[in-house]
Amino acid sequence: MKNNIYNFSLKALEEYFIAQNDKKFRATQIFEWLYRHRVTLFEKMTNLSKKALEHLHEHFAIERLNVEKKIVSSDGTTKYLFRLHDGHLIETVLMRHSYGNSVCVTSQVGCNMGCSFCASGELGRIRNLTHAEMVLQVLHVQSELDATNERVTNIVVMGIGEPFDNFQTVLDFCRTVNFAKGLEIGARHITISTCGIVPKIFEFAEFKLQVNLAISLHAPNDELRSKIMKINRSYPLHEVMEAVKAYLAKTNRRVTFEYILLKDINDTTSHAHQLVNLLRGINCYVNLIPYNEVLTKEYKRTLPESAQVFFNVLHQAGINVTFRTEHGDDIRAACGQLRAQTMKEKKR
Repeated sequence: MKNNIYNFSLKALEEYFIAQNDKKFRATQIFEWLYRHRVTLFEKMTNLSKKALEHLHEHFAIERLNVEKKIVSSDGTTKYLFRLHDGHLIETVLMRHSYGNSVCVTSQVGCNMGCSFCASGELGRIRNLTHAEMVLQVLHVQSELDATNERVTNIVVMGIGEPFDNFQTVLDFCRTVNFAKGLEIGARHITISTCGIVPKIFEFAEFKLQVNLAISLHAPNDELRSKIMKINRSYPLHEVMEAVKAYLAKTNRRVTFEYILLKDINDTTSHAHQLVNLLRGINCYVNLIPYNEVLTKEYKRTLPESAQVFFNVLHQAGINVTFRTEHGDDIRAACGQLRAQTMKEKKR
């Protein structure tokens, strides 16, 4: 069975060609054709020798993702439901902002983190995505944007799954989409979100690319966070905050804390003051997120006036805080919703 060429990072492809007694730069040539010129046939790699092309045909394949569904919101947000080679489904979202086009990328089939408000983890993690399955989400979106001379400018690894549970593949993915002769997406325009796997936060601090870190917080104390996010039972808040402080000391890069506002659960004035105390003195900003209600969950969206009071408490305390702009609410753009709905329909 031939290898999907997209499963190779640049380093892995360099090592492969060196082992074949070929030149190291062969990998760079191929990467440029795949990711900058976005060719889907080896024959179009016109600066490769006949021998190199024959080798590629013999040992590799150029395989892309299959689109199961594509739906477009009234605000231009586009959700893709991709079917993988083994039949599993993943989601990717294109969000259009004033500053550019952002793609929300999935890192796993399902999720084992078990956050009680999230649709992604309802069926549990089935497997990690491969390098190919991650980069091809971005490549597919970029290929569609090529028709209007647009480009993907930002990436958030915040789709289905816990990125730090697929750590090495996610780092290789970042290197690939950042590659100067490929998609060339700036490292500071890439953000990885974790719910708080503490050892990986320490490891991520050593990552050479200046990729952004976001922490899915969603509660200001251990008791509440353990109720709604089971990861907190393994890595309680004080350990998460120690890791964040170590990350800040190492990288001097600001951390984002994501906080979904859940009606009567984590959105009171008391919770806001607790959050201020937790984050005081930390170089961060808080992204307050309106909850996209999930039919199978009892959680409700915080009322706008309550959300504003929460915001005001943080702002008046000197915490950098924003409301996340909503995208694609009319197409179930929240993580995992379309996948879950499609799977239920197929079962019926």
